[in-house]
Amino acid sequence: MATLQLNNIVKDFGGTQVIKGIDLEVKDREFVVFVGPSGCGKSTLMRMIAGLESTTSGDISIDGQRINDVGPADRGLAMVFQSYALYPHMSVEDNMGFSLRLAKVPKAERREKVLAAARILQLEGLLDRKPRALSGGQRQRVAIGRAIVRNPSIFLFDEPLSNLDAALRVQMRIELARLHEELDATMIYVTHDQIEAMTMADKIVVLQGGVVEQVGSPMELYHHPRNRFVAGFIGSPKMNFLDVEVRGAGAEGVNVALPGGDCRVPVESDGVNVGDTLTLGIRPEHLKLDEQGSLIGKIVVIERLGGVTSLYLDHRDSEWIVVADGDVAHRVHDEVPFSFDPACAHLFKDDGEALSHLHRHPLADIDRKDNRVASA
Repeated sequence: MATLQLNNIVKDFGGTQVIKGIDLEVKDREFVVFVGPSGCGKSTLMRMIAGLESTTSGDISIDGQRINDVGPADRGLAMVFQSYALYPHMSVEDNMGFSLRLAKVPKAERREKVLAAARILQLEGLLDRKPRALSGGQRQRVAIGRAIVRNPSIFLFDEPLSNLDAALRVQMRIELARLHEELDATMIYVTHDQIEAMTMADKIVVLQGGVVEQVGSPMELYHHPRNRFVAGFIGSPKMNFLDVEVRGAGAEGVNVALPGGDCRVPVESDGVNVGDTLTLGIRPEHLKLDEQGSLIGKIVVIERLGGVTSLYLDHRDSEWIVVADGDVAHRVHDEVPFSFDPACAHLFKDDGEALSHLHRHPLADIDRKDNRVASA
């Protein structure tokens, strides 16, 4: 496989800078996901890597070799798009082997490569079918198989699951994770869906407005977001936020005022002064219904999902979300007390920057590929 290096990549469209100096390293055999809201630049960055868009400035290197001036067909990459782009008049086998046919690969070798890819993707029994006889998930597997037969140095996926229904997206996420394990390949994946990013990535690249907000493992971004944007984007349901006043700051953390009493959050206090206004963030799953809780909210919406129930609460003229047990008996308009462990909370400055936690969460350094602590 291969490594990828981006050095100060910039892209302008008609005087508008959409990629603003991105530096990034993708290691050999990593599964890296670009994630962010619509218009953040993730697909443009992917197309620049593929050679479908030119760079305004900066260098793109594969295995240490600069490829800015190398054409898309000669970069050794294979791209899977949101659209399957299958030829409707060709069989599955012919669709998968078409690029090899164009490259004048001998028929016997071509068939051998297609059969090998079909076995990996469980398409052996479908090779004679036309695309119209396939399900959406099967068509996407054919598109992936078309990439596999080229034996690329890096696989590029541009929102490949967007056209699938919810159940098929879950199935395909599992299949892509298995495919990465089996091929032991370098993969770069673009999505706006943070659940896809969290479940598949070794490393997530969070983009906003053409810049990288944070790069890290899924659990690193979950437990130690660098700023309020990342904190609010990663996690579902999204993080709750509340403006709070600083009551004290010291070596053991920052004390902030909450209804019913002060709360000490174990974060670095450098540059924080009494009287400052910070934003407290706490994830819905870290809130708990608590008869002794000092926070009170009125239920405005209940979402029952079976195993868990999401309660949307009106608290101090802001909406908070609590993820509770699936069998919680409360109803809309009930007022419920709730609380949280301050160690699970986050504090953000006016500019959105997070105050660093005094203690790093043990799961933040877990390597998804082998479930070991990465630094071990």
